[in-house]
Amino acid sequence: MIALAGGRPRAGRALRMPGDALARAGLALVVVSVGMAVLAPLLAPFGPDAIDYRAMLQGPSPAHLLGTDDLGRDVFTRLLYGGRLSLGVGVASVVLAVVAGVPIGLLSGYLGGIADEILMRVIDSVMAMPPLVLALTITAVLGPGLANAMLAIAIVAVPAFTRLVRGQVLSVKHEDYVMAAQSVGARPSRLVLRHILPNAINPVIVQAALGVGFAMITESSVSFIGLGAQPPTATWGSMVQVGFQYLETAPWLALAPAVMIFLAVLGFTMLGEGLRGLLDPAVRARG
Repeated sequence: MIALAGGRPRAGRALRMPGDALARAGLALVVVSVGMAVLAPLLAPFGPDAIDYRAMLQGPSPAHLLGTDDLGRDVFTRLLYGGRLSLGVGVASVVLAVVAGVPIGLLSGYLGGIADEILMRVIDSVMAMPPLVLALTITAVLGPGLANAMLAIAIVAVPAFTRLVRGQVLSVKHEDYVMAAQSVGARPSRLVLRHILPNAINPVIVQAALGVGFAMITESSVSFIGLGAQPPTATWGSMVQVGFQYLETAPWLALAPAVMIFLAVLGFTMLGEGLRGLLDPAVRARG
């Protein structure tokens, strides 16, 4: 009974942690954004590229909930389908960055010495440029297109995961349990995968959630200047670009996708910060 009574307040405190509430709020925004994108074929009243020259630049109405664009296409429909690509690019870019950055960070931190110096100098050179400028530069070199934009965003995001994982490896590779496993003949691959990598997973999860928001903003910026999605493909960034031309006469064209970008990025940011509060031992101790 004593242990049971002592456990209840701790559980209650865990459920009332600020990070938990933040994660829940962020997750709710993410679920709504993803749900709208996934259910686009069921929710959309028109085709994403259906043109109606008789309904150009119409304001919101029962027939067109968010109005129409300069070609008479339903903005609500394109918002739903555009979310599929904007969210997809954000998640896919982060996945690529994790797949590339985590192994590099593990290798650099575990090997140390000259290998670590070389890898870190390469990473530092990539991080020397502002991320958005570097992403735009890479996309311009590779050529316009959503796939190239996704690759550019992934390249820009790799250093963050590399340095994060490397720092985790350096902090734990001399711990007693790692040294004990090494003393009984554990292979380096086993040491890294079974004893070191698990300690880097939590920070990577947090960084991934935060990284999706950054990737979506970068994709929107790339598409806004015409280097991302090409017409008639809709992403939230390309929709803002089109709507910006009619900002005074048809503000709904830019406002609708801009609000969705804001809410989705806010959701992933809140989710990431909330997960940091739940997964970071230092934050949990302060809570």
